[in-house]
Amino acid sequence: MTDAIETPGLDRGAPARPPLIDPFARAITYLRVSVTDRCDFRCVYCMSENMAFLPKADLLSLEELDRVCSAFVARGVRKLRLTGGEPLVRRGIMALFSSLSRHLDSGALDELTLTTNGSQLARYAAELKACGVKRVNVSIDTLDADKFRAITRWGDLGKVLSGVDAAQAAGLAIKINAVALKGVNDDEIPTLMEWAHGRGMDLTLIEVMPLGDVGEGRLDQYLPLSLVRARLSERYTLHDIDDRTGGPARYVRVAETGGRLGFITPLTHNFCESCNRVRLTCTGTLYMCLGQEDAADLRTPLRASEADDLLHTAIDEAVRRKPRGHDFVIDRRHNRPALPRHMSVTGG
Repeated sequence: MTDAIETPGLDRGAPARPPLIDPFARAITYLRVSVTDRCDFRCVYCMSENMAFLPKADLLSLEELDRVCSAFVARGVRKLRLTGGEPLVRRGIMALFSSLSRHLDSGALDELTLTTNGSQLARYAAELKACGVKRVNVSIDTLDADKFRAITRWGDLGKVLSGVDAAQAAGLAIKINAVALKGVNDDEIPTLMEWAHGRGMDLTLIEVMPLGDVGEGRLDQYLPLSLVRARLSERYTLHDIDDRTGGPARYVRVAETGGRLGFITPLTHNFCESCNRVRLTCTGTLYMCLGQEDAADLRTPLRASEADDLLHTAIDEAVRRKPRGHDFVIDRRHNRPALPRHMSVTGG
């Protein structure tokens, strides 16, 4: 039985507030929320092996996460994605899913979903489905068990695949996310695609993003997806399609498999012009752009008052500073990340 979250005042008859529109006339309809910076993996492109995690006292409580998410829903956000770290290692996380599902029931929210490494899916898949989650993103960069352990440092591929089985058995749609890593999994991408499509799952390929010192050379990891697509085109027929899932991926239909293949290309072809999202960290810091350091503190106004007026004022001020686009670049001279924070801090 999932413990309930107390949400005093959240559903009171507050005055309607205007939708969130950034300086470039883009409506903010998508909020990604990191519920924890902790993870049971240490993926080589995401974390250093010996991470120093945040003190638990610095994290927003589940009730506070609910309150911030609900404030964004009241301002026109239609899609919530919970991320981490690994969201399913956060203690009591299903209580948050259960509470947020009321916005699905009311029609205020179109989708409640998550990105996961799959390690806990076997345990939670049925409960996620019961909370109104319809699809999940699962990160799998290789189907080679030894290579999987090397990429994740700690991960067990068999456990993740069992999670995929459980999710499909529960009726969840699955999209597989794979980070393209030069010299690591570039030769496996066709196999990974055929496996995913053979099970009725989308596959989205992601360029490595220059965030945080992970103890690995970014130039050693970086594989442009323009090259990956060119290689795939030699073996498969790729048809561009206009499908959108609310995120930055651009999709093709693979004629030979019938499946859908996505490309997320922050470096070779950015996706900023249509950006509709902001990201909240587990400490209540709002990043208006993944590739910029400018951020807003929502934790202070959240805790300063039981009413949400201060919170909404802080959200308004933040959205007014949302930039046109990011500044991602691989620093070839110094071989260093574009930004010092790790991907796990902001949320995947």
